[in-house]
Amino acid sequence: MIETYYTGCYWLARQEPVEACAKRLEDFLRRLGPLESTWNRWHQTAATFEKARKRQVQPDAATIAKLMGSKADRFLDRSSFWLWAGENEDELSGVKGHCGSSSTRMSSVCLLNIPSQGSVAERVLTAPVMTGVVRAMALAWEPEFGIATSQEHRELAVPEGFPNAGSFVGWVMYFARSRGPVPPLPAPVQVEHLEDRGTLITLTPERFTVANPDHVALAADVQARLQEAGLLRRLRPWGT
Repeated sequence: MIETYYTGCYWLARQEPVEACAKRLEDFLRRLGPLESTWNRWHQTAATFEKARKRQVQPDAATIAKLMGSKADRFLDRSSFWLWAGENEDELSGVKGHCGSSSTRMSSVCLLNIPSQGSVAERVLTAPVMTGVVRAMALAWEPEFGIATSQEHRELAVPEGFPNAGSFVGWVMYFARSRGPVPPLPAPVQVEHLEDRGTLITLTPERFTVANPDHVALAADVQARLQEAGLLRRLRPWGT
């Protein structure tokens, strides 16, 4: 079985103008660059790969604000974005999401989708890189919750119902300080306190996979501890 991995961060009801969202996306892309060489060149989408390769984006706040402020990428007070990076069609990464909304029903989000196979996957599906991605999300977006994990483990952790952000564990997690303190966690879990923002948790130093029963058991243990501490819950409106 080939597991597919993603990273994401989420927050609720934090209204921001397009310019502020663009600065956050610029900061996030800048922090991604040192983690993987292909994450230094971002493009807009197009009908074909060859056409999209010609639509490289300068990842500065002014350029991004123009893209996010276009009529096609605005809905009420929400600004959307969708960029991709990669040298060939089989190993593409994508950054997408939306920001700025005051809605209490739909969270703001930034997702980084990465290849599941190939040289890029081998380079980035490591604990240092995945932790680096979630750290970049925490610093750039200031979310309430962030995660890097496999789709397969998410389905295992949430077998029924909708997988609400913040309610299940993954390979790497981020909890904003507002969610409360992180309890003691068993080895080999790594815990990093991130400036004045919150806490990063990395379950395993090797690639986390549902094919490894020790990984699944560790995740279940950590889930129970975080649940008991009150950290695993739905998002709340920003500042509450």
